[in-house]
Amino acid sequence: MIAGVVTALVGFTSSFAVVLTGLRAVGASSEQAASGLFALCLVMSIGIAFLSLRYRMPITLAWSTPGAALLAGTAAPDGGFAAAIGAFVLVGVMVVATGLWPRLGSFVQAIPVSIAQAMLAGIVLPLCLEPVRAFADEPLAIAPVVVVWLVLTRYAKRWAVPAAFATAAAVIAVVLMTSDKSVSADSLIPRLQFVQPEWTWQAAVGIAIPLYIVTMASQNLPGTAVMASFGYKIPWRAAMLTTGIGTAVAAPAGAHAANLAAISAALSAAPSADPDPRRRWIAAATGSPMYLILGVGSAAITALVAVAPAGLVETVAGLALLDTLAVALATSLRDENSRTAAVLTFVVAAAGFSVLGIGSAFWALVAGLVVYGTLRPQAEVTSPPATTS
Repeated sequence: MIAGVVTALVGFTSSFAVVLTGLRAVGASSEQAASGLFALCLVMSIGIAFLSLRYRMPITLAWSTPGAALLAGTAAPDGGFAAAIGAFVLVGVMVVATGLWPRLGSFVQAIPVSIAQAMLAGIVLPLCLEPVRAFADEPLAIAPVVVVWLVLTRYAKRWAVPAAFATAAAVIAVVLMTSDKSVSADSLIPRLQFVQPEWTWQAAVGIAIPLYIVTMASQNLPGTAVMASFGYKIPWRAAMLTTGIGTAVAAPAGAHAANLAAISAALSAAPSADPDPRRRWIAAATGSPMYLILGVGSAAITALVAVAPAGLVETVAGLALLDTLAVALATSLRDENSRTAAVLTFVVAAAGFSVLGIGSAFWALVAGLVVYGTLRPQAEVTSPPATTS
């Protein structure tokens, strides 16, 4: 049960700032971003309870942190947040289709790992630069967060980002006590704010497709591999239907994408949760009500974020994504034959431009695949071995 509580706490506090940043980047108000955070917690709570109890496995869900980072680097689409909501619904439908039609998942797996990871690295880079910019502008507010993160990274890495957020909360408390800023009691009450979806081809191509690919390649597929490393075979169809339907239903409330947990999945599935693999499902089941409790506090967290010094929340988000950036860069550059295509993919994704209302993540994927296909070495023709007389 303790492992389940830790799983939920680490999963929420280590990346909720990324989710809020991403939702606001595509046009959500503070209230709509809080609604999205709450809706995601509801989907995860219900989904974890169903999957862990039904299959007696420590199956945990998470929101798509790489997907939120993608949104953070994407300008608000034509049609505003309503168009982004339409893209979120489409992502849910595509995940459901993946569960029903395995060939769609095979399509994602066919994308070279180096290209997918390079796109992810380019998406994440702008957020990872925010701590540097924020430190230059507000050193007194940012320095405590960075110092606490660094110390905990050395001695208790799992808690580094949650501790950084706790430090940021302390900084916000000081700001509230020493300035005329305030938080209204009404803003602390969690609410679901529904937005009528609008479907535009720009949002479908520029948000839905990259968000689906990033979520599958960086969350669902690795999450399945992590569980397999502990001896669990994920019920693929049930997991995709649960997360896909949950995403599509909760999207009008601001939920961008729910998926299988990847890194945090190990907290409930590892032997440290329970020596008996048949009992570890209890850890995941315990995480379900914990996510519900955290979701209730989403409005209060968002209200505090709204009065934070400029760059403070972005600093926490950037620190949370540094490991993601490191792994993505290392993976994308590992294969020498695809290195040029990967670097180009990374540069295009990091550029953050928009063409025809479509963000750079999509164009990065297109450019990377074109260059990869063009430069991929042909099969070597082996010559017959030399004969000796």
